[in-house]
Amino acid sequence: MADVVKYKLADRLSLIEESSTIKMSKISRELKEKGIDIINLSLGEPDFDTPEHIKSGAIAGINNNFTHYPPVSGYLDLRKAIAEKFKRDNNLDYQAENIVVSNGAKQSLMNVILALVNPGDEVVLPTPYWVSYPEMVKFAEGIPVFIHTDFEANFKVNPDQLREVLSTKTKVFVFSSPSNPSGAIYTESELRALAEVFKDFPNIIIISDEIYELINFIGAYFSIAQIPELFNRVVVINGVSKAFAMTGWRIGYMAAPLEIAKACDKIQSQFTSAASSIAQRATLTAITTSYEPTYEMRDAFKHRRDVVVNSLRGTPGLNFNVPDGAFYLFPEVSYYYGKSFNDRIIHNGDDLCMFLLEDSRVSLVAGTGFGSKNYIRISFAASEQDLIEACNRIKTSLAKLH
Repeated sequence: MADVVKYKLADRLSLIEESSTIKMSKISRELKEKGIDIINLSLGEPDFDTPEHIKSGAIAGINNNFTHYPPVSGYLDLRKAIAEKFKRDNNLDYQAENIVVSNGAKQSLMNVILALVNPGDEVVLPTPYWVSYPEMVKFAEGIPVFIHTDFEANFKVNPDQLREVLSTKTKVFVFSSPSNPSGAIYTESELRALAEVFKDFPNIIIISDEIYELINFIGAYFSIAQIPELFNRVVVINGVSKAFAMTGWRIGYMAAPLEIAKACDKIQSQFTSAASSIAQRATLTAITTSYEPTYEMRDAFKHRRDVVVNSLRGTPGLNFNVPDGAFYLFPEVSYYYGKSFNDRIIHNGDDLCMFLLEDSRVSLVAGTGFGSKNYIRISFAASEQDLIEACNRIKTSLAKLH
């Protein structure tokens, strides 16, 4: 029998936590593999398949021998098309040299944070945030600084809150709109009000995560990069995973001032080099052809949102807003803390999610990983039948807690 080796792992591993969304998805998958009837509402993934015409774009890429190393930042025609997308959809003027294509929007975010954040730099994050933001900051040895919001404020930061936390130590501000996990979308007037504060802090870079841009139930979308005074201080993150049902293709992209784009290209050249050549060809098809399949998915998500909202509305102890975008409901659940069933006491959102997983066989994610300990996240990226059944199971289990 081989000797047991005690490995000395890098200290940086102690700086970060495992992704709570991936953790719950893993638990759910393992239970399903055992034959347990789990309805998984923990995933941040469309349940639709990639549209056929996008798959055809990938097949054409294979047939046309796009099977060699692409440029690190992505094929030139794709980067030009992404720049044209920004002009067409967002009235933003970028060139191909401002675009970096990466292995998912997560890598785009990590590239930017590594390119900007030095040890000790502060990065301001409104809560709830996407689970990876603070972990990325800590990995870069930066210091996350939080602005707390709640459902009564529709999970949006106001100018007074922003001004209170910004300082000469602040290097970066990161937010998402539409938001994961709350579904909140900042309006043009709200972003212009925040811009007035940012004008007094000219050295702060703003990272605007717009991956859910096209899963938007309220109409026109406004990016903070559209404010002229901020344009050269904004890095826009986007990709095709959510809006085009292309999670497995692993393509994200960023648009940034040239110096930042070059820095991200340099970092990516040493980590992964370019993203998949075939996935890039599929992405080119996705963003240069009709968005109609995306709009059909968006409308389906809106209908599913309404199904979940109507099913859970009036449930004692669940307080929530109707989300304007993305595919999540983010209810406040502290009413259940301190309650119990069969001597099992619910102390926090993690306890509640584990209780619901075991009692109702529905997988959800606690708000703790999003920086909002009194909340849970419910994904409605599932079939209507599963959503109705899941909501009924959740209500039945919650009613057992006293």
